[in-house]
Formats: sequence, C-alpha cells, structure tokens
Amino acid sequence: MKKFDAEMKRRIVMTLFGVLVGGFSVGMFNLSAFGMDPYQVFAHGIANKLTFAGYGTIYMILTFLFLIAVWFLDKKKIGIATFINIFLLGYVVEFSSWLWASLFPNPSILVRSIFLILALIIMCFASALYFTADLGVSTYDAIALSLSEQHGWDFRFVRITTDLICTAIGFFLGAVVGIGTLITALFMGPLIEFFNRTVARPLRYGKKQN
Repeated sequence: MKKFDAEMKRRIVMTLFGVLVGGFSVGMFNLSAFGMDPYQVFAHGIANKLTFAGYGTIYMILTFLFLIAVWFLDKKKIGIATFINIFLLGYVVEFSSWLWASLFPNPSILVRSIFLILALIIMCFASALYFTADLGVSTYDAIALSLSEQHGWDFRFVRITTDLICTAIGFFLGAVVGIGTLITALFMGPLIEFFNRTVARPLRYGKKQN
C-alpha cells in the first residue's frame, strides 16, 4: 500500500509539473517569435477566425472537441492531465506569454534563439513526464499516442505526421509559422521519446524496471 501511495504521488507530481511547465514553454516559444509549436499554430489559426473570445477560451473549446474524438479512439488516455489541459493550459499560456514579454520587452536575436531552444527542450521534457505518469494526456497528444499503440507504429513518426498536419491547417488559417514551428514538428517526437527513455520511465518505475 505504501509503495502504491508513493508511486501515485510521483505520478501526480509528474502530471502537474509536466502540464504546467509545458504551458510555460509555449510562452517561451511566443517570445522567440520563430513560430509556435504545431498545435499552438493550429489553435491560433482557429482563434484568428473565431474572435468572439480570447485565446484561452478558444483553446478550451478546441481541446474539448478533441476530447470527444479521443473518447471514441481510446478513452484510457483521458484522465486528470486531460482536464488540466482543457480548462487550465490555455490560460497558463496566456500568462506565460505576458510574463516573458514583460521580462524581455525587446529581445535580441540571441535571446530569441536561446528561448527557442530552451522552449523545445522544456516542452519535450514536460511532455515525457506527464505521458509516462499515465494519468491522462492532452487530447491532441492522445491522438498520436493512441494511433501509435493501436497500430504498432513508431510514435516518433506518428507525432511528426500529426504535427505537420496541424502546422499546415494553422498556416492556411493565418497563424504564424516559422523555423521554430518546423523544428518542433520534426524533432518533438524523437525528443519526447528520448526523455521518456532516459528520465520519465526511470523516475516512475526505477532504473531497473526501465
């Protein structure tokens, strides 16, 4: 029982840390001005066309719609992290974007480049933590994970495909796409798998069981 409680505490901490820190990394992407991550490009593209509410609210609506799809695809992917993403992440991104812009009002190209690299690494690290915690994932992440598991496809390439699709849709809807978007689309899947293998799984299961 104590072992179960300890593991559950680790999983909850991994989930909360992963989701919230991931949200802050999106604000770093925004400051870099090299383009947002693929799902944010998609969400901002939709938000450009739906002006009746702020980005946080539009993000919540979109992720709720994805939730319906995930329910039929693989409802086991729905958990506490899913609902944190739906109801909180958009507002964390809004706050993070405001915070970084306030701290670095006129960032140089060097600062922007550093923020881009750090944002990618932090987002992949955070994603690996809450994926492995297995208390639910964001509705967007659930698509690639479910397709990978159900069909035996390599997660890295499934994620690259879904990221490129989201990037294309967002671009045609007027969202800003930059080198940062393309770097993220191509490298996020492999980096998440790297952090899964080297950090997240050992943290949850122990090194011997990794």
